[in-house]
Amino acid sequence: MTTPYNSRVQNGFDPAHDVYRYTPRSLQPIFSPKTVALIGATEKVGSVGRTVLWNLISSPFGGTVFPVNPKRENILGIKAYAGIQAIPDQIDLAVIVTPAPTVPDIIAECVEAGVKGAIVISAGFKEIGPEGVKLEEEILEHARRGKMRVIGPNCLGVMNPLTGLNATFATAAARPGNVAFISQSGALCTSVLDWSFKEHVGFSAFVSIGSMLDVGWGDLIYHLGDDPHTQSIVIYMETIGDARSFMSAAREVALTKPIIVIKPGRTEGAARAAASHTGSLTGSDEVLEAAFRRCGVLRVNTIGEIFSMAEVLSKQPRPKGPHLTILTNAGGPGVLAVDALITNGGKLAEISAEAMGQFNEILPPQWSHNNPVDILGDASPERYAQALEVAARDEKSDGLLVVLTPQAMTDPTETAEALKDYAQSYDKPILASWSGGQDVAAGEAILNKAGIPTFMYPDTAAEAFAYMWKYTDNLQSLYETVSLTNHASGADIDRERASAIIQKARRSGRLLLTEAESKALLAAYGIPTVPTLIAKTMDEAVAKAENLGYPVVLKLHSETVTHKTDVGGVQLNLNDEQAVRSAFEAIKQGVSQKHSADDFLGVTVQPMVDLSDAYELIIGSSIDPQFGPVVLFGMGGQLVEVFKDRSLGLPPLNTTLARRMIERTKIFKALKGVRGRPPVDIAALEQLMVHFSQLVAEQSWIKELDINPLLASHEGLLALDARVLIHEAKNENALPRLAIRPYPSQYVAPWRMKDGTDVVIRPISAEDEMLMHGFHKSLSDKTVYMRYLSPMLLSMRTTHERLARMTHNDYDREIALVVESQNEQGEKTILGVARLSKLRGTDEEARFTMLISDLYQGKGLGKELLTRIIKIGRDEKIKRIIALMSPDNEAMKQLCRAVGFSSFEIDSPSGMLKAQIQL
Repeated sequence: MTTPYNSRVQNGFDPAHDVYRYTPRSLQPIFSPKTVALIGATEKVGSVGRTVLWNLISSPFGGTVFPVNPKRENILGIKAYAGIQAIPDQIDLAVIVTPAPTVPDIIAECVEAGVKGAIVISAGFKEIGPEGVKLEEEILEHARRGKMRVIGPNCLGVMNPLTGLNATFATAAARPGNVAFISQSGALCTSVLDWSFKEHVGFSAFVSIGSMLDVGWGDLIYHLGDDPHTQSIVIYMETIGDARSFMSAAREVALTKPIIVIKPGRTEGAARAAASHTGSLTGSDEVLEAAFRRCGVLRVNTIGEIFSMAEVLSKQPRPKGPHLTILTNAGGPGVLAVDALITNGGKLAEISAEAMGQFNEILPPQWSHNNPVDILGDASPERYAQALEVAARDEKSDGLLVVLTPQAMTDPTETAEALKDYAQSYDKPILASWSGGQDVAAGEAILNKAGIPTFMYPDTAAEAFAYMWKYTDNLQSLYETVSLTNHASGADIDRERASAIIQKARRSGRLLLTEAESKALLAAYGIPTVPTLIAKTMDEAVAKAENLGYPVVLKLHSETVTHKTDVGGVQLNLNDEQAVRSAFEAIKQGVSQKHSADDFLGVTVQPMVDLSDAYELIIGSSIDPQFGPVVLFGMGGQLVEVFKDRSLGLPPLNTTLARRMIERTKIFKALKGVRGRPPVDIAALEQLMVHFSQLVAEQSWIKELDINPLLASHEGLLALDARVLIHEAKNENALPRLAIRPYPSQYVAPWRMKDGTDVVIRPISAEDEMLMHGFHKSLSDKTVYMRYLSPMLLSMRTTHERLARMTHNDYDREIALVVESQNEQGEKTILGVARLSKLRGTDEEARFTMLISDLYQGKGLGKELLTRIIKIGRDEKIKRIIALMSPDNEAMKQLCRAVGFSSFEIDSPSGMLKAQIQL
């Protein structure tokens, strides 16, 4: 049983994965309107109303402008209207420049008139406090009632330079180009616009997003990702807004178009300024970096870098690794480039033996015999070209930087002519630095026209290569093949037990779990902990110590004291009964003096673990105001806050993401084994971090969780101490939301086919890549053709990139169910896949697709999968599901009718038959 799929590849829609979205573009009325109403138009010189009107009429966009002002019959010679209802034409876009208190009623009138897009330029909303927040709430309520999309408030406006639309109060219109620019700062927009004229930068869209009341980063990224005229998206961001929406959109679009962000707030002062400017919370900059890595976004530091990287990534292929070869005719510039390269995370390429021999043949004896490859000051154009060919063919090199400094024997123009033909000759980037002024200008122009980006300074060029590698590395981590592990819904996790521990503490009015409770919580998620016995009296402590065997550790047992060491609540290496009694009394006295006797509930008795051959690590979680729960990994122990050797990530993790977090710390080198010490089992550590992230993601009442220390040695992993704080919120709806939705384990359930075969139907996961490879090998040519409406070769259907995109679901936007079977030998196979994908621009409509292996068609799988997809749709609050199919696919039509689909009609854009079901 199959549903067909239009296999066109355009604008990033990849037939390898159901990225094709059957949906009208909800922002089209804003970016390509045929009719625009300017509400608040005026002739007053210097006013926003006059400036916007002048920009609209002086830059023809192929549409009609209707000024709205109840006090004027005409403005600038154009007939004016008293209100939106008085305009005889249907309005696509309303641009509003009236005072903030008037805007909610105006939006309501626009909704009544059927307007689908609005730009609110007016200021005076949440940035002024509660009164402004109330106005925004009213605007949003009206807009959602009419399915109107709103950009702003408090923004400069929107330009579409390709059509001529200029709905802003800027003093000039942007040049047309292929870069989309989005800014949260209107003032920065005008500065960038002025800069762009000097640098000859053009734009496919120029957007001031303002306070992001409705349209946010995610909406614009999706829209511009679909735009065939946009090659890259550059963003000035002050706050993230809806983190989950941004992450979802960026993760999908970044694979086909670079998303380059400049985000101030690296310092505490800048973060406070950004928050006060936008009226929004701003989170940790380290967390933001982790989020950008997770969704494939490239972050840069300056305005100049943001546009130079957009140019570089559009002209040259991304490097496959961090290793750069530098060709130069002078030593000093080469050294500067090396410093910049290594400082920014790149590496110098090692010259292979083969390349070394070839360099020796073509270069004078005095060449550097190392990288940078100094080909000397008298280098001719021919020598440059020969050296470039050798370096480009060297497999140890991932990219080239060609540096030229004008010397008496140098011809910058002829050298550029000799190199221009190599611009697209190799599958690795070639950058150039023609250092100088007028003497090198002609050479620079030749290289830029040929597609080799040029930089005034070699260190700037090296930084650009490092950014290119960072971008590649981010993208690679999106869809790397994940190690096979116990499944996210595996039996080694006891979710009910974990929830019961937390709810017991909540019922007693506590926000802090005891150490014993904390370790029981970890154990419920398969994290190994040291045995921990509670002793309320001194005699109990002695008895339990003797039962465990000396030496032992005593720790404070309290429901109120957060940090035990601060009150002397940890007593180590106790070797006999007297030591235990003394330690018990010392802990009791310490708590009573620094807190109160009521805070002492006894002690926990634990075996003394030998730390001599183990590393102390920390794994923790806390809440970021923008991204919700965040996971931390690093070097642990008492000096954790001194050394700050740590990395951050967003839950949930898989083994690949966990490995990346570990690798970003300095302790990683030691964990691999140093000075004769055997290595730690990194795979086991990865798995522990995956389970930890599942705990954080699934038990949403956890506010803070620290395992410190986590002992790691060649013998295993052991959580010695744990601390858990829970939220004070009254109900679950008030809890922070994860930036990335975790695995939806509630949709895992067994099923029995008509022939008696037992299977499990569950959401797909990143670990399923190899299973999906086998599934596609089982498909016949007919089934493939019916699904994709093209004879896709097996080699095309089973590439890593394609399968990885299939299995790495963004569960907030898409849930694919797989039917999993297991034979007597424990080997698993996938028999069928059904996918429910939300349409872009809405959370209420989704598209359904399905593909079932030939051997298992006609066994009831299709109906069962579609039934479950419909149930998921209801659970996810989707209101309508559509299915597109070939008009002659009778089997699919019959199946859809059987489960309640109706309204079968031909879809004009695709020529497919469209069926839908209202939920």
